[in-house]
Amino acid sequence: MRLACSAGNPPAPNAPVAADDDMQDTMKLSLGPLPPCWPRERTHAFYREAADWPVEIIHLGEAAPGNGGEPPVVDWIELAAELADKGKQVVLSALALPAAASASGVLERLVAERRGLIEANDLAAVQLCRERGVPFVAGPALKIRSHAELRRLMDDGLVRWVPGVEQGREPLRALRDAVLAAGLPMPELEVIAYGRLPPIAREGSSSPRLDGIRPHGGEIVDLGPELPQLRELGVDVLRLCPRAEGMAAIVAHYHLARRSPQPPPRIAARNSCWHGEAGMRTADASRRLSQGC
Repeated sequence: MRLACSAGNPPAPNAPVAADDDMQDTMKLSLGPLPPCWPRERTHAFYREAADWPVEIIHLGEAAPGNGGEPPVVDWIELAAELADKGKQVVLSALALPAAASASGVLERLVAERRGLIEANDLAAVQLCRERGVPFVAGPALKIRSHAELRRLMDDGLVRWVPGVEQGREPLRALRDAVLAAGLPMPELEVIAYGRLPPIAREGSSSPRLDGIRPHGGEIVDLGPELPQLRELGVDVLRLCPRAEGMAAIVAHYHLARRSPQPPPRIAARNSCWHGEAGMRTADASRRLSQGC
């Protein structure tokens, strides 16, 4: 069985300056859905640890379909109840591949249980949530590009929006400004602060597609040093994509950073897409991390 993990070093020891106790956390932290093919035991162990981490939101499910070995839907529902009891907001992430592993039946069950919000990553999930009157998070696979699209989804029940990790700051700013200019409220904005950049967003990529969707096999990018820009943009939630090793240290790094007056050092690659640049500029090789969404 293929495991979606490999050994990696935790974040570099040079941390952001100590947090000011008088500063309030202005952004929440969330754990994104798992990479594919984590075995059941590893999945349960990961969430047992995550229940005690300083994250407010935990996504359950996988970012892409695996090749078997993933926990069945009943496990996700049981985990949702356990994490909710620990005070976490639970989001059940629906795959962006409607043909994967009886996904339609799984999604029906997740919506029916109403153990938390649903993250919709395709229009079939949006339609089901709309029909059932269930509020949902618009996942990064929906690729919202205009305020008209965002408005339609808000009418359908969207309460939080997660742009793709490859979407840049200026397009997000323009979309937000268009929404506000139309006299509409912005939904909560959740940005992927730590996660893999899809190969489609990298120069010279020729990676294969799976049912029309490129697998996330790019470098891990880190928006920690861009926290002042994220605050200025009005970002509500910072998403951290799970990795098998060192995740507690990454969460601690961002928890300290969001409470600090100074931005933290970079712990992975620079997301040049965020800055509207072509290609990728990587951080020092010693600080590259090997696991992400």
